[in-house]
Amino acid sequence: MADNGGKKAQLTIDGKTVDLPVMSGTLGPDVIDVGKLTGEGYFTYDPGFVSTASCESAITYIDGGAGVLLHRGYPIDQLAEHSNYLELCYLLLNGELPSQDEYAVFADTIKRHTMVHEQLVHLFRGFRRDAHPMAIMCGVTGALSAFYHDSMDIADETQRRITAHRLIAKMPTLAAMSYKYALGQPFMYPRNDLDYAENFLHMMFGTPCEDYEVNPVIAKAMDRIFLLHADHEQNASTSTVRLAGSTGANPYACIAAGIAALWGPAHGGANEAVLNMLDEIGDEKNIDKYVKKAKDKDDPFRIMGFGHRVYKNYDPRAKVMQETCREVLEELGTEDSPVLRMAQRLEKIALEDEYFVEKKLYPNVDFYSGIILKAIGIPTEMFTVIFATGRTPGWIAHWNEMISGSYKIGRPRQLYTGPQQRDYVPFGKR
Repeated sequence: MADNGGKKAQLTIDGKTVDLPVMSGTLGPDVIDVGKLTGEGYFTYDPGFVSTASCESAITYIDGGAGVLLHRGYPIDQLAEHSNYLELCYLLLNGELPSQDEYAVFADTIKRHTMVHEQLVHLFRGFRRDAHPMAIMCGVTGALSAFYHDSMDIADETQRRITAHRLIAKMPTLAAMSYKYALGQPFMYPRNDLDYAENFLHMMFGTPCEDYEVNPVIAKAMDRIFLLHADHEQNASTSTVRLAGSTGANPYACIAAGIAALWGPAHGGANEAVLNMLDEIGDEKNIDKYVKKAKDKDDPFRIMGFGHRVYKNYDPRAKVMQETCREVLEELGTEDSPVLRMAQRLEKIALEDEYFVEKKLYPNVDFYSGIILKAIGIPTEMFTVIFATGRTPGWIAHWNEMISGSYKIGRPRQLYTGPQQRDYVPFGKR
């Protein structure tokens, strides 16, 4: 719980002074509580909520200036090196790292919830084969509430936990089904002898014709991609999940809303945009020309995968992703690929060129994740689906944190700039 320690700020409007409490968290800047302004006849104006804390949370902390990302206090680089995705899921949901026994029970629970209701197959058949997989994911995730409505009492902690486990377990199954559906291939059932990332790769690339052997290097990279995307504080999609959840909507509907928000190219679609940019550049010899275009404010071309809304330093996830990228390309024998050479050249320019350094346009996590996914054989339209799969535990943790505490229905205000009140004019007098 945040503590104000008796600190306060004073706001003077038209000679009237209003005292506002100043709240302090465990990390980060102090926050001015402006809740009482409404009673004084005012409210604040903050487009994009860039200076507004919409909630109190104990899950994830970001210091963009220092390039720090902590999940429940643990640095992301330590988690990426020593942990795995399912352990991070447990941490996000429960607040502490699990014991060996706790982890074994949790991993087994997730493993035994990976199948989806067989009737859900018929829902997929209602989509066109060329539908974007994110359109399918929005629909089928929301539809889970029609199949698993036995545990949707959001006031019941046990039912919330069951739903959390179901969503984390079934999301990779749904993601792989959306890919298989586009190909016209049969859906692959999950296997309980595989771990989370291995199972996803099996359902993506396996067929009934022959056994699919999962490459451990690729499986490790896939697990790390999920881990690095698991949560990122109050971003657009997480805030959407919280806003939807504040109405009392069922958790499947809330996660579907988060998926819809993630679909935007300014959010989850950024790694897809990186690959499209590299395709447009085409060759390493064209990089200087495109860098010049990026510096021209009148040119619409932008270097994708650099800079971040929050980070004003090197994205800590990008460092891990860069190492993973090299491991994958070396394993696949494509470490000298033209795409990687272009990416490395762009990274070098971004870290040394005065224009990029001054604007603090450092490589972010999307820059390398797209290259890894393409090397694995995953098409670009599936990139955001994988992002959504990895982000599910973060969404669920934030939803559960809100529902289990004290919250109000979200109701942002506005600065109205439309016409003042006027009388209706009948058709004959206009």
